[in-house]
Amino acid sequence: MTKLMTDHTGRQVTIPVSPKRIISICPAITETLFALGLENEIIGRTKYCIFPEGIVENVPIVGGTKEVSEEKVRALQPDLILAEKEENTEAIVHALEKIAPVFVLEVQSIKEAYRFTHTLGVLTNKESEANKLIEACRAVFPSFSIHSKNATYVIWRKPYMVVGGNTYINDVLHTLGLQNPFATAESRYPSVTKEELAKENLDVLLLASEPFPFKEKHVEEFQSFLPNTKIILVEGEMFWYGARMEIAGPYLKKLEEDL
Repeated sequence: MTKLMTDHTGRQVTIPVSPKRIISICPAITETLFALGLENEIIGRTKYCIFPEGIVENVPIVGGTKEVSEEKVRALQPDLILAEKEENTEAIVHALEKIAPVFVLEVQSIKEAYRFTHTLGVLTNKESEANKLIEACRAVFPSFSIHSKNATYVIWRKPYMVVGGNTYINDVLHTLGLQNPFATAESRYPSVTKEELAKENLDVLLLASEPFPFKEKHVEEFQSFLPNTKIILVEGEMFWYGARMEIAGPYLKKLEEDL
């Protein structure tokens, strides 16, 4: 049996009522599916799907988030493929939908992150489990802070790239009381120069551990042209959505105290 559902990009997708062979090509999707108790249904993942550790390693890899092997996907005979608009390209979606139904999710805010988890529950007949997970995340996630500091979040080096607006990370920053001056940039992840960073008189600069692995030595690099800015190394995975939000909640509350 099948059912017709509209994905987060407006596409109508016919999917199995009870999918049994699911491939996830987004790390947050993979981790959340495991949290919903679907370990027996997950048959494929990307090399970046590294959570939950000690379990996910048993799932075959079909490629990365931007490059997926159609041959490996076809060989696994999925009945449902789950993608995310930002993580995966439109070309990948079009290629894979010739093999199996592809449902695309999208997350640009904390509110949409909860929608993401709920939708995964609906797709997989785990709606009750999804609602419980959402409640658990809400219980530990920071609420809006009345404090306000000028801050940004750096994801890449050479060139420097920061988080812009209409992103989940930017919404988390806002919740923590951090006002991102690059939220109005045209790009969701704009490239910036040293001069542009210095011009914003940042109170706080967050250096993420992924996708670029910023480390202590990079703090000195930024401090050289941002002498009055507090620079903090943060775990990038704690700014993922889905099941990770339950783990990230206490971490983000502690970060808020340290700002």
